[in-house]
Formats: sequence, C-alpha cells, structure tokens
Amino acid sequence: MSRFAMFIVLFFCIALAFAVPLQGNATVEALDKRITHVGRGTWYNPSEGEGNCGYWDSDSEPVVAISLGRYDANNGANCNQWIQITNTANGKTAYGKTRDSCVSCGTSDLDMSPALFKEISTLATGEITISWHFMAMGWSP
Repeated sequence: MSRFAMFIVLFFCIALAFAVPLQGNATVEALDKRITHVGRGTWYNPSEGEGNCGYWDSDSEPVVAISLGRYDANNGANCNQWIQITNTANGKTAYGKTRDSCVSCGTSDLDMSPALFKEISTLATGEITISWHFMAMGWSP
C-alpha cells in the first residue's frame, strides 16, 4: 500500500474517532429513560409495608416496584422517577412513580399498585405483557 493510501486510511480513522459521541456526564437514569423495555406487568399491595425507597404508599396510588437488580444497579437512583407503562395487548397507557423494588421481577418486569394496574388492565388478569420506559427525572404527569 502506498504512503498516500496509508495517510488517507489513518486520516479517516482519526476523523471517525472524533465523530463518535462521548457519554461524558450522562447518568444511568438519563440513558435508561430512552430505552423501551418489554416485560411482565403484575400487581401488588404497597400498603402492606414500607417500600424500598423509604415511603409508605396506599393501594390507590399509582406506584411501581422495579426489579431489585435494576434498583441495586442504580443504587436506588430511580426512586420517585415516573415510568410510562403500556399494556401491549390493548394499547392502554398509564404513568406510575417508582417507589419500591420487586425481588421476583425480571430486569424488564414491573410490579404495580392495584390502582395503576387497573388503568391498563383488570386485576383478575393478574399478569400482562407491558412495554415501558423511564420519564426524565423531575417529570410528572
């Protein structure tokens, strides 16, 4: 390969390296809110105890428990962050506030209060397929 061709290849490699966006100060929750997750949606009674975020909530509040793995990986930083949740079977959408963690949930599963679950399905259904994503920190419906 000629010196000129080597120079061109090197030039394009350097240009490409500068074109890649840097993550810099991006936080886990800021990046995570852009990702749409698909998983199981179930319901639980938050009134039965203090949530992992340190709050006592009632069954009539729109609260969510995220997987314990996700909670631990982010050191609880998603507490009080709103989540948009869609029932994939009927297209109904609702918003819930992260207030707890769920030990039996997979990474993309959510456990919802009865009031929140009823916004997108019936309690008798028990388990549904959902898609969801975190809203920006500080956002509320």
